[in-house]
Order: sequence, then C-alpha cells, then structure tokens
Amino acid sequence: MSFPSYPEGSQAGAEAEPAPPRWPWRRWRSAWRRWSLWTVLVVLVVSMLITLVWLAGRYEAVQVQDRLERDAANAVADVRAALNRNLQDLQALSAQSSDPQEWRARAAEVLQVRREILRIEWRDARVRLQSYAETPYRPTQWEEGLRDDSQSHAQMTCANARRLNGPAYSPSYFQLLNEGLGSEMMEVCLPLSHSGRVDGFIIATYSLQSILVNQVSKNLAHSQEVSFTEPDGTRLALVGAAWRGTRVFTAQQILDLPGNMLVLRLDHWHRAPSVFPNVLTALVTTMSIALGTVLVILVRDNRRRLRAERDLGEALAFRKAMEDSLITGLRARDLKGRISYVNPAFCEMVGFTSEELLGLNFAPYWPPELSQEYHQRQLKRLAGKAPPSREGYETVFMRKDGTRFPVLIFEAPLISAQGRHTGWMSAFLDISEQRRMEELSRASQERLQATARLATVGEMASLLSHELTQPLMTIASYAAGSLNMLGQHEPASDNPAALRQQLQDLRTAMQRIANQAERAGRVIKSVRDFVRRRDQSREQVHASELIDAVLPLVRMQARKLGVRVITQLDNDLPPVLCDPTMIEQVLLNLARNGTQAMDGIETQPRELTLRVRHSTSGAHASWLEFSVIDCGSGIDEAVSEQLFTPFFTTREEGMGLGLSLCRTVIEQHGGTLRHSPNLPRGTVFSFTLPAPPQN
Repeated sequence: MSFPSYPEGSQAGAEAEPAPPRWPWRRWRSAWRRWSLWTVLVVLVVSMLITLVWLAGRYEAVQVQDRLERDAANAVADVRAALNRNLQDLQALSAQSSDPQEWRARAAEVLQVRREILRIEWRDARVRLQSYAETPYRPTQWEEGLRDDSQSHAQMTCANARRLNGPAYSPSYFQLLNEGLGSEMMEVCLPLSHSGRVDGFIIATYSLQSILVNQVSKNLAHSQEVSFTEPDGTRLALVGAAWRGTRVFTAQQILDLPGNMLVLRLDHWHRAPSVFPNVLTALVTTMSIALGTVLVILVRDNRRRLRAERDLGEALAFRKAMEDSLITGLRARDLKGRISYVNPAFCEMVGFTSEELLGLNFAPYWPPELSQEYHQRQLKRLAGKAPPSREGYETVFMRKDGTRFPVLIFEAPLISAQGRHTGWMSAFLDISEQRRMEELSRASQERLQATARLATVGEMASLLSHELTQPLMTIASYAAGSLNMLGQHEPASDNPAALRQQLQDLRTAMQRIANQAERAGRVIKSVRDFVRRRDQSREQVHASELIDAVLPLVRMQARKLGVRVITQLDNDLPPVLCDPTMIEQVLLNLARNGTQAMDGIETQPRELTLRVRHSTSGAHASWLEFSVIDCGSGIDEAVSEQLFTPFFTTREEGMGLGLSLCRTVIEQHGGTLRHSPNLPRGTVFSFTLPAPPQN
C-alpha cells in the first residue's frame, strides 16, 4: 500500500507563465472551413448509408411478405383439401352399413385417422340421434340435451344442409373440455339422400385448433404463427410462434365454406433487414464504419486527459471516504521507525490526533510496563524479520486517558509502485467487545443446555400424548363394552352354554384390554428410544401379522363411520425387518386418517383398502410396499406442500404430529413415505420396508 506525496507550497516570488497568443483571423477561418467540410462529408455518408439500408430493408420486407402470402394460400388449400377428404369419408360411412353398432365401429376407424374430428353422429331425417362415435385422442364431456335442442348448432346446420341439398358448416362456437379447458368447435352436416329424398344426416364436429395442428402446423417455420379468425379479427384458434423477432408480417386468406366463413391469418416474426442484400451497401457501410471509427478515436484522445484527471480526483476522494469509514485502525512507519500515516479510526482508538503521532519514533500509546517489549519487537521489524502477513498477534494498548484495551495487530511490508520496500503497514482491531461477548457466550451456553434438556422433555411429552391416544381409546372402548355386557345381561345359570359364551366374551374383552395396555407400554418405550435417537430393535415380521394386529382396531373405527375395510396381500411375500410396534402405529395412523377423510362425504363406495405388494421401484426391488387407500375428497395442492410439517393439521382436534412421526419412523427404517391421488377420488399413502437378505 502506498500513500500520495503532497507537493510543497509554491515560492512567493515565482513568476507567472506567459499567456498564449491569440489566433489570427485567418487561422480561425481555415479551421472553420476544415470542420465544415468534415461535417458535410459525414452527413452525406450517413445519409447515403441510412437510405441504402432503408431500401435494402424495404426490398427484403417485400420478399418476406410475398413468401408469407404464398404460404397462407397454400395453407388454405391444404385445409380445404383436408375438409373435402373428410366429407368423402363421412359419405362412405352410410353407404355401406345401416346397423348402428357396425356404423359406430367404422366411424371409430375414421376418427383414428382424422384427428381434427372430435365426434361423428348419425341422425335420421328428423335429426334424431341414431348413433355416434368420439375421438379416442381428446375425450370431451358433451351435454346431449343442448345438442338436441332446436336452436343447437347441429340442428341449425342440418336445416341449412337440407336447404342447400349438400354439406353445410356451422359458425364456430366455444365448447368446454375437461380440466377447465375449452376449444372453438365447428359442425359440418352432410345430408344422406335416397331417391331424391333426405333420409338422414351425418354430423361431424371439428376442433379448429386440431385443424391447424394436423393440417397446417407441419409446414410452419419456427418464427411463424397461424390462426383462425373471424372477419372482424377475433382469434378463434392459434398455433406456433415459439420464437418472436422485432417485426411482424401478416397475411390473411379467406376460407369460404358453405354456411360459414373463416379467415386464416399467418403471422411471421422477422428481423428486417437481417442481412445486406448487395455488395454496394456492405461497401458503403464499411467505409462509414471506418470513418466513424476515426472520429471516435479522435474524440476519445481529446477526452482521455480530462477523464484521467477526473478519475484521479475521484480515486483520491474515494480513498479518503473509505479511510474515514473504516473501523480498523491503520498505521504506517518508514524504514527508520517513524510514524508516517495514521487513519481516523486509529486516532479514535488510541485518543491521540494525527498531528500528535506523525513523525514520532516512539509510541505514546505503549503502556509503560510493556514499552521494553514493544521496543524489541520494533527493532525486529526494522531488521526485516516480519511475521506472516495473515497471522496476527494480540497485545495491549493504552489510550490517552490511561485506560488499557486489547488489540489484534496484523503487519505487512509497505511496497511502493516501483517495488521498493519503504516501510511497514499495520492494521489494528479493538477486540474489547469480542472479549466481552466471549464471556457472555460462556454464561449463555450453560442456559442453552438446560433449555435443550427441557425441550427434549417437552418433545417426549407431545409424542407420548399423540401416540398413546389410540391404545388408551381402545382400552376405554373395550372396558365400556365389558361394563355394558355385565350391566345388561344377568348370568345365565340355567344355561351353561350361554354362561360359557358370556364368560368367553368377557375374557376376550379383558384380553384385548391387556394387549392394548401392553402395546401402550411398548409405545412408551419406542417413543423414548425415538426421542433419544437410539437404535430400535428390529425383527423379521410377516406383512400379514402386521395387518392382522391392526385390523380389529381399524374395523372398529371404520364400522362407526360406515366404511368397509378391504385387505389385499400378494402371494409369497417375504418377511420385513422392522420394529413391529412402530410400524403398527404407522398403519393405524394412516388408516385412521383414511377413514376420517371419508367422514361426512356422501360417496359410494366407502372403502378403505390395506394393500401389501412387492415394490415396483428398481432401487428397492426386494422391498415391500404397504399402501392405505381411501375414497375421500383427496388432498388440495396447498395442503399437500405442508402435509408432513410438524404441528400442521386441518382438523380442530388434531395435533399435526401423526404424518410427521410416520415419515420419521419410516425413514429410520430406510424407507420412504409418500402420497398420491387415488383416481377417480381419494388418496393413496404408501411406504416401503426392507426385506432381510435371502440366504
């Protein structure tokens, strides 16, 4: 780092430089003529260049417009030819068969070939529907009542076809499609005549968008856009124009059909002119560029000195502002140890002004008890023994008022622009605040450890309250059932068989209470291990055993909500390696969510399916996939993004921990928990578990 040297003051008796002589009038007139000729020449060349470029662009624009007109005419011809071929195919449908089933099969063959046709109908002489076929590529939900209305497009088109005694087309109309989409449609009605009498009609429904895609888009360039419009300019269908330029060319051709008139509009995005059309324009352009380059060089040479002076002033101002804004103290010393530079931050740090420090060979901010140590260190620096520039050392300085404070010092050699060693540069950081923060950090660390222990206890309490809900509710349900059995029925002492049956029912209920109490204990142990992040016990369990363990509880809750439980297990399923208690809890949580999803929804059928099969994923081919499938209302996209977030729930009585815990348990087993829609309605939750390696 180097510092600017400031010039000394000028002498009082220095003579002033003589003023430059004034130019005579002839030199002014000669310079004026020279600049006038240059100006006229530049104006002429630029005008010629602009004119030639404009003419070249105009020529190319005419060529592009002519090509676009030909392309539009060819596109209309292609569409007209395709419509005529379709009329021939429609005429052939009724000429060979009168059976509705056979007619539908032949109509389906036509729809497979003619993708622009969405629907073909066969109607009798009174325009009543006899049979129809729909395209397999774009299923559409038609409202049949509206199509049979006397004012419908089909009825009015067939009336026009009867009047014309030939094919007739309807005006375009908008038809809603699946998934909230829609498209502009057009009907064509072909009368079927026999012995001069109309005995039926063939109605075909076109999609204007499909006509453009199948008949026109194959010949489009990447910069062209084709559309059907009405005579007033309203766009009905649009294809193409993935790339857009800076200028658009438009061509329109009329597609006049019996009963309807459409306008085919072809837009072409183009940069005009893209290239120069002749050598003369290129030559003049080159000369103009060369002339402009010379003028730019002259102007830049004239302005370079002013820019250099301005940059130097800005650099000095920037360095001054940077030095004033630094909180790091800077100090420079020459090779004799004298202080040659200090910045405002250093002066504020030690309490001395720059006038008090500059030129001193000793430092007044050295504490008296450490002055000998600092003097020895300074002698080492002057001898050339400098520490690494990136390694600092700590020491203590003394302010002007006598207070001590710790500092961190970094030192490096001061090299001039010519590469000579001119002194030493030091940077100082006041670390008093850092030392105070370290003391505060030590005290707060102990408080954080106590808080972490309390958070762990709270997490365990919330997990236990969530996971023990199911077994405790089951215990209460079985206990209430046992009390009801004891209160409603007297012991049948005269009927030993009935007495044994009652005792057997009570024994079964008590056994289930004991099983659920034991299961609650296992849940407590598993949750405690889960909170402590310990390795849980894993054992080989068959999928049927896991399903059978939770099936009574699932059916009990499903019976209350009117849901039928279905189990689907593939044959020859290997056992899985897991913690049975935690996996059973996952199945119960998912099954409970599935049954609650169908509560209050009038859907049929109301079924909950528990399915186990081999995993279809290539990475987990030897694993098993467990699925819980419901027929509820499904999951919204907004809810799906936060589904596994802890404490997020859509039910007032829920805690929002179920799915989060389920995913954590499955991931601890090495598997994945995911969800997907169950078409046509409902949701599928599935997770994978590893199977032990086969010997």
